[in-house]
Amino acid sequence: MGQKKDVVVIGGGITGLTAAYYLQKEAKSSGKDMNVQLMEAGDRLGGKIHTYQKDGFTIERGPDSFLERKESAGRLAREVGLGSELVPNGTGQSYILVNGRLHKMPSGSFMGIPTRIRPFLFSGLFTPAGKVRAAMDLIKSKKTVEGDQSLGLFFRRRLGNQVVENLVEPLLSGIYAGDIDRLSMQATFPDFYDLEQEYGSLIKGLRATRKIPKPVKGQKKPSAFRTLKRGLGSLVDAVEDHLEPGSVHKGTGVDHIEKKEEGYHLLLSNGTVKQADAIVLAVPHFVVRRLFSQYDFFEPFKEKNATSVANIAMAFDASAIKKDIDGTGFVVSRNSDFRITACTWTHKKWPHSTPDGKVLLRCYVGKPDDQEVVDLSDEQIEALVLKDLNKTMNITAAPEFSVVTRWHHGMPQYKVGHKDRLKHVTEEMAEHLPGVYLAGGSFYGIGLPDCIDQGEAAVRKVVDYLNN
Repeated sequence: MGQKKDVVVIGGGITGLTAAYYLQKEAKSSGKDMNVQLMEAGDRLGGKIHTYQKDGFTIERGPDSFLERKESAGRLAREVGLGSELVPNGTGQSYILVNGRLHKMPSGSFMGIPTRIRPFLFSGLFTPAGKVRAAMDLIKSKKTVEGDQSLGLFFRRRLGNQVVENLVEPLLSGIYAGDIDRLSMQATFPDFYDLEQEYGSLIKGLRATRKIPKPVKGQKKPSAFRTLKRGLGSLVDAVEDHLEPGSVHKGTGVDHIEKKEEGYHLLLSNGTVKQADAIVLAVPHFVVRRLFSQYDFFEPFKEKNATSVANIAMAFDASAIKKDIDGTGFVVSRNSDFRITACTWTHKKWPHSTPDGKVLLRCYVGKPDDQEVVDLSDEQIEALVLKDLNKTMNITAAPEFSVVTRWHHGMPQYKVGHKDRLKHVTEEMAEHLPGVYLAGGSFYGIGLPDCIDQGEAAVRKVVDYLNN
């Protein structure tokens, strides 16, 4: 690289932490003279990862796990010394709430798409007409679409409205907290479109490519998710501990960025200016647009929105739950009059999180058409959640305590055309802002491994840029 290079990572969520960690690791292993600094406007690192400990309970206020098959999260945990603390989720029956009743999730389904006929035929989730319509996927011809389309449009065409509304939509909305009739197919689940094109049928394609094991009586299904014994916050702490002393700046935001003849000048919230040869923008899309307000090509980010969501964790003595349900949780169909969108029986999904004799429930609110619920008081959210829960359970005592967490504009919406708009922005950045790179949940995926992957990809781009 020649002379010393200054790299600034803006944003201390898991994406920014990953980028800073691997950039510093690259500098050490290669002997490159690279000064990597991490700027975080808030008073803590981790972004939406936020673990809360109380009275023996481990409560996740943001994400509670990651998919094991996406290897980057587990690899990062092992690199920072947490390999022995990785734990699998407790498995059990999951449910979908439709028309006021909890229905078992049909076995052999993947993201709501049936791969075995018998469980689907005997499910009470669908009428006979709904089952016949879904089965038409096996014979319905494929449709080639130029460009993007919505998830809702695609799945309704393949499986019909009933399966979409009672099964597919609750599962996908649980991931993206959005309206599947507006979410982009190409930016979220392009593999489903590819399966249709190759096999002419989603069901045939999943049968051919994804082996979903049949449940064996008396045996639990394998765990798909992992977390850490002390919560995901321990990953944030461990990565921070591995960063160079003095390289993390909390409570220091970036107000504006100017391109100079040599590199960039960052105007910091404390009134000082910092120089950078390369920048990783691990912040939401609306922050990027503010930092570079002088560039019109960030205008597409003005149209991109993000939904607000909230969750409440409630701790009970086990004696307070008079009617329990044998399972790990449920999601709620969009046609329900419930205001909660899902409930996790955390003490069953993550047994290590809850003391013996106690129950931990975590419920979610904030549908795209019910955003005002997020701004209700803690007491109001607790009351409406308990009212909904008591429609399917029998809870006879108030929680010992509850923890409400709000994420305002926290779930970026990948609307139809997202990838094309992002491609336009990144091409303009390459021409006008060389050495500046986007990474994080607003752009190429919202799950923990997706964000870690983006942090790693940004590292490779920075290193290649500085080497040229």
